[in-house]
Amino acid sequence: MNEALVTVVGNVATAPDFKQAASGAPVSRFRLASTVRRFDRGRGEWVDGSTSFYTVWAWRSLASNVVASISVGEPLVVQGKLRIQQGERDGKRWLSADIEAVAIGHDLARGTSAFRRVVPGKPLRVERNGSADETEPAVPGVAADAVTALIADVRSAGLPRAILDEMPEMAEQANEPNWSTEPVVTDVGAASTSV
Repeated sequence: MNEALVTVVGNVATAPDFKQAASGAPVSRFRLASTVRRFDRGRGEWVDGSTSFYTVWAWRSLASNVVASISVGEPLVVQGKLRIQQGERDGKRWLSADIEAVAIGHDLARGTSAFRRVVPGKPLRVERNGSADETEPAVPGVAADAVTALIADVRSAGLPRAILDEMPEMAEQANEPNWSTEPVVTDVGAASTSV
């Protein structure tokens, strides 16, 4: 049976989390906020309508690239399989809209982005303290490799040293599982949706 794909345009609402699934495959997730825009003829301007929140799941190399490439507030286009889950917990009904992503990219209608190809299996090395003599292996893990490669790119762009010093810690955090696989619970009866 063929599955229909949905395409959702929105903004990153939460920082992407990363972990290794029980099968060993990398997986990341983040929340995407998609707000309806409509033209108000009475006011003569575009206004925001309702906002829908989706939990976006990415697997394998897509998961690693998501962690290294996106941050909160950035506009994205996400394509994937939509899954609606519902249930009841503690007497409250909940509903969760999840997208198992097959493609994710920045929305170039609202900004620019630079693509950098990731070479699988190529060991990455990090230069420490600006000295080519002091190299050490990249932080272990697929997402950490992507972040480590990003560090090298950022260093060549000449960002301030304070930003560069924090980036190896980001790579280490990319491999720390810090969330459960529980669906994000939204009270169906509530007027607003929480992120």
